[in-house]
Amino acid sequence: MIKITLPDGSVREYQQNTTPFEVAQSISQGLARNVISASFNKTTVETKTPLTTDGTLTLYTWNDDKGKKAFWHSSAHVLAQALQELYPGIKLTIGPAIENGFYYDVDFGEHKISDNDFKKIEDKMLEIARGKHEFSMREVSKQDALDLYKNEKNPYKVELIENLTDGDITFCDHDNFSDLCRGGHIPNTGIIKAVKLMSVAGAYWRGDEKNPQLTRVYGISFPKQKDLKEYLALLEEAKKRDHRKLGKELQLFTFSQKVGQGLPLWLPKGAALRERLENFLKKAQQKAGYEQVVSPHIGQKELYVTSGHYAKYGEDSFQPIQTPSEGEEFLLKPMNCPHHCEIYNAISWSYRDLPKRFAEFGTVYRYEQSGELHGLTRVRGFTQDDAHIFCTPDQLDDEFKKVIDLVLYVFGSLGFENFTAQVSLRDPENKEKYIGSEENWEKAEQAIINAAKEKELNYVIETGEAAFYGPKLDFMVKDALGRSWQLGTIQVDYNLPERFDLTYKGADNEEHRPVMIHRAPFGSMERFIAILLEHTGGNFPLWLMPEQAIILSLSEKYENYTQKVLNSLENHEIRSLVDNRSETMGKKIREAEVNKIPYMLIVGEQEEKDGTVSVRKHGGEDLGSMKVEEFAKLIASEVNASQKTFEV
Repeated sequence: MIKITLPDGSVREYQQNTTPFEVAQSISQGLARNVISASFNKTTVETKTPLTTDGTLTLYTWNDDKGKKAFWHSSAHVLAQALQELYPGIKLTIGPAIENGFYYDVDFGEHKISDNDFKKIEDKMLEIARGKHEFSMREVSKQDALDLYKNEKNPYKVELIENLTDGDITFCDHDNFSDLCRGGHIPNTGIIKAVKLMSVAGAYWRGDEKNPQLTRVYGISFPKQKDLKEYLALLEEAKKRDHRKLGKELQLFTFSQKVGQGLPLWLPKGAALRERLENFLKKAQQKAGYEQVVSPHIGQKELYVTSGHYAKYGEDSFQPIQTPSEGEEFLLKPMNCPHHCEIYNAISWSYRDLPKRFAEFGTVYRYEQSGELHGLTRVRGFTQDDAHIFCTPDQLDDEFKKVIDLVLYVFGSLGFENFTAQVSLRDPENKEKYIGSEENWEKAEQAIINAAKEKELNYVIETGEAAFYGPKLDFMVKDALGRSWQLGTIQVDYNLPERFDLTYKGADNEEHRPVMIHRAPFGSMERFIAILLEHTGGNFPLWLMPEQAIILSLSEKYENYTQKVLNSLENHEIRSLVDNRSETMGKKIREAEVNKIPYMLIVGEQEEKDGTVSVRKHGGEDLGSMKVEEFAKLIASEVNASQKTFEV
């Protein structure tokens, strides 16, 4: 008998060679019908893999990320088979699951493929899927594998196999198709009920532009046709919310080839939006005891060598800047942290002075490949809402909780209510990878866990995911479309204080090493605004909107009254503009709707006579006539409701 430990901690005994599917059957028939993949002792296995030893088993359904990964990886095999049958003589390379779906890189040789071919490929995939062919793994000797692909004249698979160890090579078979594969499949092709090819693109073999260019075919699949329809509808909504599209429509930012790729230019409305976000956080930081600092955009190369960032980001950095002095080199800064360490080092500190909280909206630069650039989410120059807290080990717990409070305040004020916190700890089996004392690590890890519990965060613990210098807490936020983004991070660092020889004088009159906390609730202004744009569809919280109201005049006759209303709104600090054009009211309203302006104030003869405005809300709701003072109270109430109060 073998003992199988399940995720809830319960232990069950089974006959040796029992499969994960049979374990699922023993739990419930419903689970058995839905289980599509499994992991045993943290290694992915098939649902029919015999279990021969004691261990921990996790069963996955379509609703689990790892279940989807197995589903999409299996679908990539079906795509490869369909392509091979439709285009004889092609050379297959690799086909992994990705975040949403899968792809397969193929050398099509003389064949051409475009989106006009998608329908026939999808039909062939579904034809194969309906055969309910089982996925089956088998071991193959290195020589046999090499012989197979040399015979097929497939240099890509040969290259892959040459880098593998004999006795560690497996193939996956289904129907009459076989492919080099490490495993992780659904039970059979019949589970695949809906497929959609999304695009084709060029891709260099192994990502190296010196290698041959292949054709990458992207696809996605689902266990129900309904799921595919919902996904495609979500994609259409995502297109409408694309921050690049909205940024252009709302005149927030632009890019220029003359300025350079990945270097956004902020237009007046976008610059004002950034400023409001900065002021919002600066105000909270001031209440929380942060001090604002400023550091230059460049630094000596030696600074980043000392910090370790050159070793980490050297390849992704812009080339060093040479000066007239021989041997002197500067870099565009890839990180603010080393500069803040030197700011701390400028003064001798006592334990009575700590914690020191240095904050800066600091712009940093990293060289991203042009193919990796994407709107504001992947750029070459970006501004981080960076802050670094230097504290004693005894202060760590309290400081960490205060940072969580700040992150939650930011999320709450900007409408990010659905998030999970990830606590990243050391690998307990491989502690030599990490620097710092055992005592400090235990304190830091416990501080993060305690803080997550005390703040009642929905959190998960991931062992082995800590940085080499300390544990961290990342916030994974879901937007309005259900997509997950990493926003906000808090990291504990023993590395930089050591590298920069940071000290403070303790109560014992001896020199001690401070602990450093890195934190950035926004992460980067560029990426945060992009995500906020897509989350809200451009309908920002009222306190953040570029324009909160627009006055629509029925005709030029009411220009004087329109100006009077505008002056009154400005006195109430309501950001407003006027549309006095000789256009129809319908056109003015439509344009205001497109520009996402929250409130439209219509003025004409009756409004001038009564000293009122007719209020229409974005989306079409008619709020009726009211005095400007009454409207100002409405705005103030909505702003106060959306922008939370920050307590310290």
